[in-house]
Amino acid sequence: MKKLISLLLAVMCLLSATAFAETAPQTVTIQSFNGNKELADLEVPYDPQRIAILDMAALDIVDSLGLGDRIVGSAKVTIEYLTQYNPDDSEGKILNLGSVKTADLEQVALCEPDIIFIGGRLSASYDALSEIAPVVYLAVDYEKGVVQSTYDNAKTIASIFGKEAEIDAKMAGFQARIDTLKPVIEGKNILLAMYNNNAMSIMDTQSQLNIMAAELGGKNLGETVGNAQKATHGEDASWETIISLNPEYIFVLDRSTATGAAGEGVLGAAEVIENELIKQLDVYKNGNIVYFIQHANVWYTSTGGIQALDTMLADLEAALLK
Repeated sequence: MKKLISLLLAVMCLLSATAFAETAPQTVTIQSFNGNKELADLEVPYDPQRIAILDMAALDIVDSLGLGDRIVGSAKVTIEYLTQYNPDDSEGKILNLGSVKTADLEQVALCEPDIIFIGGRLSASYDALSEIAPVVYLAVDYEKGVVQSTYDNAKTIASIFGKEAEIDAKMAGFQARIDTLKPVIEGKNILLAMYNNNAMSIMDTQSQLNIMAAELGGKNLGETVGNAQKATHGEDASWETIISLNPEYIFVLDRSTATGAAGEGVLGAAEVIENELIKQLDVYKNGNIVYFIQHANVWYTSTGGIQALDTMLADLEAALLK
C-alpha cells in the first residue's frame, strides 16, 4: 500500500512539473531603453539561466533576488557588498567583461549569456551588445525620484524571473524612513555638489544626489547657477557664488574616493571645501555640510539598486537625525 501511495505521489509530482513547464512562458516582454535612449518593448527569455551584467544597480537587484549564481560575466566590481561578483576574485567562474563604461564585446560573447544588463554609461554599445543577446538597459528616472525609479526598475528585472512578489517586501520600510528624514530638509535651501581632485562643482537635481530634492523636498540652489542642464560631473562655481547663495545645507559626493582617484596630491574634500570663505557661512557653523565619502562609490555607481538605497538612507540618517 505504501509503495502504491509513493508511486501515485511521484506520478502527481511529475504531472505537476510537466503542467508547469507547459504553462511557463518562454519569453516575457518588458520596457527597456534602446540604443536611442528611448523606452521600448523588449522581448527577453523568461527566467534566463546565464546572466551578463555591466551595471552595478542591476547587479545589486539581481543579487537581492538571490540570482547571483547565474552570473557568468560581469564588469569590474568595486562596491563592497557585491565584490563576490568581481571577475578577478571569482576563480574563473565569472568572466571579466570590462567596466560599466567600456564593454569587452569578445568576452561578453565568450560567456554565452541569455541576457545582458547595462546602464546609461554603456548606451553607445547597446546595438553591438544586442547582437550577442537581448540587452536590458535601465536607468534612474530623476523626474520620478530615486526611490520610485528603484522600485520600478527592480520590478522590471524581477518580472523577467517571475519574482515580482519579492520586490514589495524588499522595498518595505523605505518610505517610512524618508518620511522621517523629510522634515529636516523639506523647503530648505540646499546645494548638491561633487568633489573631484581638489575642486568642487555644483550639480543639478538630475544627478546621483537627486534624493535630497525629489524625495526630501530640498530646494536645490544649484539649479540657478550656470547651465540648467549641467555636465555629468557638475559645473564649476566660485566660492563667492556659493557664499552669495548662502545654502542651509551642502551635500557633497566625493567622486575622487568613489573612483579610487584619491591619493597623493589629492586633498580630502573637507580640506578644500571648508576654507576661510565657507567658514563664514551658517551652513558651516551649524555643521550642515554633509559628505558622502565612506560609501561614495555606492552613491556614484550603484544608485538605483535596492541595497544601495538602503545604504544611502542610512548615510542620511546618520548625518541628519543627530
